[in-house]
Amino acid sequence: MIKKMFIMAILSIGLLVSSCSNDDDNAPSTASLTLELDGLEALGDKYVYEGWIIVNGAPVSTGTFSSVTFPQTFTVDATQLENATKFVLSIEPAGETGTAAEMPADTKILVGDFSGDRAPVNTAIVGDFGGSWGKSFLRTPTDEVPGSGNNGNDQYGIWFGTPQAAGPPTAGLGLPTLPAGWKYEGWVVVDGVGPLTTGTFTSFTAVDDSNNFSGTENNAGPPVPGEDFFNNAPAGFTFPLDVRGRTAVISVEPDPDNSPAPFTLKPLVGAVGQDTAPATHDLTYSSNSFPTGWAIR
Repeated sequence: MIKKMFIMAILSIGLLVSSCSNDDDNAPSTASLTLELDGLEALGDKYVYEGWIIVNGAPVSTGTFSSVTFPQTFTVDATQLENATKFVLSIEPAGETGTAAEMPADTKILVGDFSGDRAPVNTAIVGDFGGSWGKSFLRTPTDEVPGSGNNGNDQYGIWFGTPQAAGPPTAGLGLPTLPAGWKYEGWVVVDGVGPLTTGTFTSFTAVDDSNNFSGTENNAGPPVPGEDFFNNAPAGFTFPLDVRGRTAVISVEPDPDNSPAPFTLKPLVGAVGQDTAPATHDLTYSSNSFPTGWAIR
C-alpha cells in the first residue's frame, strides 16, 4: 500500500511538471525594442510619449514613457516585433493608454520604416518643413480707429504676412498644411522674460484664435495671424511691448497642447528689424529643433 501511494505521488509530480512545461512552451516569446532618440522634450504631468510598431497594417503599443533620457528599452512580443514594418511615436494623455483596443492619437511626432533591425525616425509624419519661409511686418491695426489711418505706434504689433498698399495683407508664411492633431503658433521672445504667444492657427490667410493682447478699436485684426501688444500683459512683461529687435518664432504645437510654452518643433525663426510696415522681416527655416533617432529591434 505504501509503495502504491509512493508511485502515485511520483506520477502526480510528473504530471504537474509536464503541465508547467507545456504552459511555458505556450507562453509568447518576447524581445527588446530600444529607442535612441534625440531632441524630445518633457511633456509635463498630463501627457506621455507612446511607441507603436505597425504589424500587418495595425498599430501595436510598445509602451509609454515620460523621461527623455535615452536609450530606453521596452519588452514586446517577439513575433510582432519581427514582423513590424514601421515605428511610430505619439503624444498621449497620461492615464489613457494601455488598453487592448487602443489606437494612437492624432499627435504622432516621429515615424520610420524598419530596414533590418533599425528604423531611422524623423518628423515627416508632421510635415516636410525643408522649404519653409516666412515674413512678418510691424503694425497695430487693432489700435486704429476705423477710417482715421495709421496712429504712429506700429512698433507694438507683429503680423505674419505681407502688407499691401491697398487692401488687406496677403499670406506671409510658406509652411506645409498640418495633419490633424497639430497647429501652428506665433511667438515674440522677450530676452530675460520669455515668449509671448500671438495665437494658434492653421490658416495663413485668416485671423488666428487669440486677440488677448490686442487694442480695443478693431480687435479682430487683419486676415493673417498676429497680435498687437497693448492689454492684459502677463506677469513680468510690460505693455505696450515694442517688438523691434525681438526674435519672432513660428512653432508647431500638439492639439490638445501639452503646455503654454512653445513646443519643441520650431520651423521658423527670425530677428525683427527696426522698420515698421510696409517693411517686412524674414523668418527662415531652422532644423535644429526637430527630433530624430532610431528604433532598434
